[in-house]
Amino acid sequence: MYAIVKIAGQQYKVEQGQEIFVNQLKGEAGDALSFDEVLLTDNDGAVSVGTPTLAGASVSATVVEHVRGDKVIVFKKKRRKGYRVKNGFRHSYTKIKIDGII
Repeated sequence: MYAIVKIAGQQYKVEQGQEIFVNQLKGEAGDALSFDEVLLTDNDGAVSVGTPTLAGASVSATVVEHVRGDKVIVFKKKRRKGYRVKNGFRHSYTKIKIDGII
């Protein structure tokens, strides 16, 4: 069984027991979360599609940890002008574990 759920403005395909990285969410490690914006569920071939969401469907998850992604280098240059700027950026993620799809 899997579901397509909207978490923090992005859509994810999730299954029970799966661990995924999403944009940073509020909450401490070990906190329980519930996502009510379920767009689609598939239970062994029985597909239910929402318009736009399924009424009464939800996905429960637990926060595992907060992590930061790999550094992305942003380099800007204008040729023959002596203009160079180098910046780095690291995105913040939350690792969650899917407990169940209801």
